[in-house]
Amino acid sequence: MRNNPIAIDLFCGAGGLTEGLRQAGFHVVGAVEHDALACRAYRLNHKRVKLWEVDIRRLSGAAMMRSLKLRPGDLDLLAACPPCQGFSAMRTRNGRRTNRDSRNDLIFDVLRIIRSMKPKSVMLENVPGLAGNRRHSVFCKELELEGYCVKSDILNTVDFGVPQRRRRLVVLASRITEPEFAPKATAPCTVRHFIGNLPPPKRSRDPLHNYSVQRSKKVTDLIRRIPRNGGSRMALGKHEQLPCHQRLAGFWDVYGRMAWDKPAPTITGGCINPSKGRFLHPSADRAITLREAALLQTFPKTYRFPLDKGRYQIALLIGNALPPEFIRRHATALRQVALLAPETGLPHSGPGGLP
Repeated sequence: MRNNPIAIDLFCGAGGLTEGLRQAGFHVVGAVEHDALACRAYRLNHKRVKLWEVDIRRLSGAAMMRSLKLRPGDLDLLAACPPCQGFSAMRTRNGRRTNRDSRNDLIFDVLRIIRSMKPKSVMLENVPGLAGNRRHSVFCKELELEGYCVKSDILNTVDFGVPQRRRRLVVLASRITEPEFAPKATAPCTVRHFIGNLPPPKRSRDPLHNYSVQRSKKVTDLIRRIPRNGGSRMALGKHEQLPCHQRLAGFWDVYGRMAWDKPAPTITGGCINPSKGRFLHPSADRAITLREAALLQTFPKTYRFPLDKGRYQIALLIGNALPPEFIRRHATALRQVALLAPETGLPHSGPGGLP
């Protein structure tokens, strides 16, 4: 692995993974994404990356290598985050039912491209639900048969410099040496540290921050009564809540406020809608803005998103993104270990590939 290692990002979305790799010192030379709006956001921020706007099932590793003038084994890192909806706890009712989403098998397209390109290292990220699925064990076993040393674990982004609680499955693999996850942070980051210094939206020139939202008087009054700094609608008593909430069992975070000195909850595609979770600002009587959501995902303040399709489409891109800081730390650890390893790679012994 060179001092300026090269990487490819599969299922790149709006570019959170690429941004983390870039910050870790990787030169991302190629990316693949099927969603048109995600591709537009990606191009706004990563203009020099070759982006294939195509269904990955129609793209071969050989075609990518020809376009990038690479040979098998040249690529330092292949990173991927296949669509995770098919393994999410919400979609499968916390594992109690099977989800037959056709995207579940896209992890094997990642494996297909790995076999073709033979990258020195691999990083795969997904929801924890994949860990208990046979596809995960097959994927890891096949990587070992290809000569990779594999590590897999479920990690929480709050332990790695991200101001939100977000559990993710991370698989690291290397043909050079035994990969290592990043060391955990000594203390969790907080909402205040990332959005506490932002001006009120009406005083900002940032289109992701400076916009107004029209809500009914009933909802506006409810938001005003939610206690500041971490309060919940439950503090109002049952009869002071909206009628739909009075009939609702569970989902206690709905119309809740974030707390200044704690991490945020998981930033989802509904992150600017208080009816979707604990997405009210800690002290202002409003939901967090798109810019605040992006910052809590650790995107840079200058990261751009196209707004012509509406706020909720961009909220979905932000919520589905990988936090760049989470990726940066693990990619940095992977790179540092590889740089210190001998170039001869892992010794092989028979078809299993591992010593």
